[in-house]
Amino acid sequence: MADKDDKQAKPEKSPRPLNAEQAVKAAKDDKKAAKQARTEKGAADTKAAKPAAPREPEPKVPARLKVQYEETIRGKLAEQFGHKNRHSLPTIDKIVINMGIGEGVADRKKVENAAADLGLIAGQKAVVTRARKSIATYKLRAGQAIGCKVTLRKARMYEFLDRLINIALPRIRDFRGLNPRSFDGRGNYTLGIKEHIVFPEIDYDKAADIWGMDVTVCTTARNDDEARALLTAFNFPFRQ
Repeated sequence: MADKDDKQAKPEKSPRPLNAEQAVKAAKDDKKAAKQARTEKGAADTKAAKPAAPREPEPKVPARLKVQYEETIRGKLAEQFGHKNRHSLPTIDKIVINMGIGEGVADRKKVENAAADLGLIAGQKAVVTRARKSIATYKLRAGQAIGCKVTLRKARMYEFLDRLINIALPRIRDFRGLNPRSFDGRGNYTLGIKEHIVFPEIDYDKAADIWGMDVTVCTTARNDDEARALLTAFNFPFRQ
């Protein structure tokens, strides 16, 4: 009886072919379903993954000379000059480094090279200095680049001072000490360096030219005696 019913069963009808609009709609539905499945899977993976631990910032190491001033030099100056207020003690305010490039009148590229070298020495981008007025004798026009300078403060100031005292000055040929009279009467000291290649940041073989530079150490000292004592405490090699 069952065999007879199977024979009499009608065959299943094949699905009708989709027209163009229905095919496009079906493709969009399939793409939407696949996108939703990927979104749900990504959300599940994100939830299952452990959150990354926050990265701790690297501790900043204070400049060596700054620590030396706070721990040693400040106390010695207070005892020497009798200052009761610690804020009235002399300290180094800033350091200004200046390069005058006379050849820049004829070749501007030399000023740019000098500014790049000064930036390497100071660890800070140098500013190009320009002439304030025209001088026909020197073929100089107002606004023309004639040098570069940089002003250092805080940590970079102490780092440059450390390299100047312990590395650059000992490398000067026939160095006999700094002139102890080069103060301006207001506690500021200026020294001249004939060759900028004494700094380790400058590669002698790659240096196109050799330039001189002036380094001015500006302090908060009331007079030259306090400024001289301050710089001596920083091991400035003054001539005796």
